[in-house]
Amino acid sequence: MLAVLGDTGLMRDAAQLARRHQGVRLHCHLAEELDEEDYCLAQYGMRSVAFAESVEWLGEDVWFAHGIFLDDEEIALLARTGTGIAHCPSANMRCGQGIAKVRQLLDAGVPVGLGVDGSASNDSSNLFLEARMAMMLQRVAPARYRSEAPGGRGGFGGDPGALSAREVLTLATRGGARLLGRDNIGHLAPGMSADWVAVDMNHLSFAGAQRDPLAALVMCGPFLASQVMVNGRMRVRDGQLLGTEPAALIREHARAMTRLYQ
Repeated sequence: MLAVLGDTGLMRDAAQLARRHQGVRLHCHLAEELDEEDYCLAQYGMRSVAFAESVEWLGEDVWFAHGIFLDDEEIALLARTGTGIAHCPSANMRCGQGIAKVRQLLDAGVPVGLGVDGSASNDSSNLFLEARMAMMLQRVAPARYRSEAPGGRGGFGGDPGALSAREVLTLATRGGARLLGRDNIGHLAPGMSADWVAVDMNHLSFAGAQRDPLAALVMCGPFLASQVMVNGRMRVRDGQLLGTEPAALIREHARAMTRLYQ
């Protein structure tokens, strides 16, 4: 969390150092817990976003994880400065933290991508499942978490149109690329990195989903990718990892966990 770092000089120096080197971006967690807001108010007399601004941690080269406890003015400030938010819905649910105002962030023009947080708060790190959780959470979020859209029902009920499957897939691809300041990833086009995933739609999970295969990628998980290419190199072929032995990695991991618990 931003506030826990505590040393305003260190954070300001880090921001200045990053900006002396073209392309270096700034990242940490922000507005993830209510305790963080209380700490900032007690320690600095301001909330976490204002503190970030005071140490030069806002701008198009900055992206924060979570951003759950943001008010309307803070969201507008993030939008004006081009500061991004990485939404990590599964981790937020697992830790009982709250629901980020993704619909409101998007409507305000804040750059938003999807993340899984760390393995301590996300046990699967599956970005397709993260997209599904992001969509579902926005649909059940209270109306006060969203911008009031035309035709919205208001009150404290949900909205099945709050976030679409295509929108969350955009967050997971182009959205993430934007947060990272990358213009060569996030979609397929001439000159872009050859990153792609192929999914076998004949899987049982997709039975009856042929009408809208794209939405099915979000609605019908979990499933495994059949083929994966990263920057022009095949990493998964026919559902199997290439260049590594999963069984050996699992055994090594089990041994490490045994040592840790001992």
